[in-house]
Amino acid sequence: MKMLSALLLILIATNAQAELPSASTTRVNQALASGKPTVIDLGARTCIPCREMAPILESLAGEYRSRASVLFIDVHEDQTAARMYRVQMIPTQIFFNAKGKEIKRHMGFIDKAAILKELKAAGLK
Repeated sequence: MKMLSALLLILIATNAQAELPSASTTRVNQALASGKPTVIDLGARTCIPCREMAPILESLAGEYRSRASVLFIDVHEDQTAARMYRVQMIPTQIFFNAKGKEIKRHMGFIDKAAILKELKAAGLK
């Protein structure tokens, strides 16, 4: 039974793909200067909790495209960003208000409702 559960977890993890491209420094700067609240998820495409968050981030990015920026940075591809944002574990989500100021940081998996709550606290209307 334990073996079956482990296999199921592996299959689920390998089927979840991060749809958002890894954001460049230019894209991050544009988002922070846009006047919209922003969340940046710093993770890796090989990290299981990161993969579980991928569809959530993709959904939020589509639903709130005109009102908030939802970005993903793969820290294995962009180690400079990992250092710049002082990432200690992945995934790490950093929430910024409409002025581009960091207002909250979360480490680990976070669900859609919690992300929305933080985006609203950051000024999402």
